[in-house]
Amino acid sequence: MSAYGEYEPVIGLEVHAQLLTRTKAFCGCATSFGDPPNTHTCPVCLGLPGALPVLNAEAVALAVRASLALGCSLQTRSVFARKNYFYPDLPKGYQISQYDLPLALTGVLDVEVEGTPRRVGIHRVHMEEDAGKNLHGIGDESVVDLNRAGTPLIEIVSEPDLRAGAEAAEYLRRLREVLMFTGVNDGNLEQGSFRCDANVSIRKVGETRLGTRVELKNINSFKFVADAIDVEIRRQINLVERGERVRQQTRGYSAEKRESYLLRDKESESDYRYFPEPDLPPLVLAEAFIESIRSALPELPVAKRARWALELGLTAYATSVLGGHPAIARFFDEARALYPDAVKLANFVQSEVLRDVTTTGLSASFPVTPAQVVEILRLVDAGTISGKQAKELYTAVAGTDHAPGDVVRERGMAVLGDASAIEAIARGVMEANPKQVASYRAGKTALLGFFVGQIMKQTKGSADPATVNAVLVRLLGEGSGA
Repeated sequence: MSAYGEYEPVIGLEVHAQLLTRTKAFCGCATSFGDPPNTHTCPVCLGLPGALPVLNAEAVALAVRASLALGCSLQTRSVFARKNYFYPDLPKGYQISQYDLPLALTGVLDVEVEGTPRRVGIHRVHMEEDAGKNLHGIGDESVVDLNRAGTPLIEIVSEPDLRAGAEAAEYLRRLREVLMFTGVNDGNLEQGSFRCDANVSIRKVGETRLGTRVELKNINSFKFVADAIDVEIRRQINLVERGERVRQQTRGYSAEKRESYLLRDKESESDYRYFPEPDLPPLVLAEAFIESIRSALPELPVAKRARWALELGLTAYATSVLGGHPAIARFFDEARALYPDAVKLANFVQSEVLRDVTTTGLSASFPVTPAQVVEILRLVDAGTISGKQAKELYTAVAGTDHAPGDVVRERGMAVLGDASAIEAIARGVMEANPKQVASYRAGKTALLGFFVGQIMKQTKGSADPATVNAVLVRLLGEGSGA
C-alpha cells in the first residue's frame, strides 16, 4: 500500500535550464538578467519578417556537456522544429525547439530519498529557445518584456519514475547540482534560469496504464515543487473518489492557499503543429567534437562526495555541505591541497567560514582565502595558538589580506605555555580566592573549572589549557592531604 492508500502517483518532470552563454540561441543579443525591458532585442528574436536564425555554437557545446554528464546517448543528427502556439510573450507565434529528433536520449540520474537510493530515467534532452516574460498589474495593463525571448535552454524530460513530491524535489536538487558543477547552468531559481514543470497523474496500485496527467507550470522552489505535487495528488484522488474524472489541464500553484488552480486546458502535441524549422539545417555533431567535450567534463558532485568520504574520511553531512556548491567545493579542494588533515579542515570550514559565505549563481564570496585558513590551522597544530584563539584569529583575518601569523605577533596572541609563568598567575588567583581554595581542598573538585576560567580571563585566553590544568591540580593539591 502506498502513502496515498490504494492510489499510486506517477510523476515526471520537465526542467528548463538556461544555458550560460553570453548571447541568445539564434542571434547576437545579450542574455544578461535585470536590464531595462526590451533592450536586448533584434529582428531575429522579435520575429520580424525576413530575419533568419543562426545557431549559437556555445549553446550546442553546453547542451552536449549536460547530456554527457547525465549519461545520455547523444544523437549525432538532431533537427530543430517549430512549436506553434500564440501567447503575447512569443513574438514569432512559434518557438524553435526540437521534437522527434532531439539532441539526446535515455540518460539516468541517481538520487537518494530518506536513505533509499532511486534511479530516475532521463527520457530526452533537447535544445530550444525561451519565450519572453509577461508582467501583469502595471497599472491597469499587462505588458511584455522580450529581453528573455530567444535565450538558449535545454529541456530535460524525466521518465515518469517519481512517486512523491519529496522524490521530485530531491531529483531537482541533484539535477541542479550536475548542471552547476559542469558550468552549464547557474541554478538560479529566483531568476527563472532553472525552473520546472511537473506532470502528475494517479492510478490504482498495481495498474500499469498511466492516468490522465495534469501539468503544474513553472514552479521555482524545491519546497513548492514537493508541496504542489502532493496537493495535486490529493486533488486528483478526491476527484476520482467523488466519481469525477481528471481532466488534462495546465495548472498553477498557490503556496499561500496550498492549492493548485486552473490556467488552461492542456494542449496535446498535435495542437502545437510541429514541423521542421525551414531556416535551420539539421544539427550534426562530429564524434571528435563530442569526445573533446566528454574528456573535459569535471568531476561530478556525486563522485566528488564519494571520493571525499572514501579517501578523506569525511562524514556524509560534511560531504553534502562542502559539495553542495561548486565554488565551496573548489575552496575546500584548494585548502586540502595545502593541508593534510581533511577532517580538521572540513570542520573548521563548516563551523567558521561557511557562515560568512554568500553564493550568487555559480560564484561565491569568501571572507578568507584557502591559504589563510590553512595558516590558522597550522598555528593551532604548532601550539602557537589554541583552538579557541583560532576562532578569534579567523575573525581578525576575515575580510583582509593579512597573514594570520602576522596578526598573532601584532596582537600578542601566542599561547602562554611556560609552566613557571602560569604558576605565578595561578598562585595569584588562589591568593585572591581563599574560600574557593578551601572548598576545593575540602572535596569540591568541580571548582577546578573556576580557577581555570580565572587564569584564562587574566591571560585573555592565551594560556595553554593542558598546562593550566596540570599546574592548578598540583598547586591546589598541596595542603589538601590528598
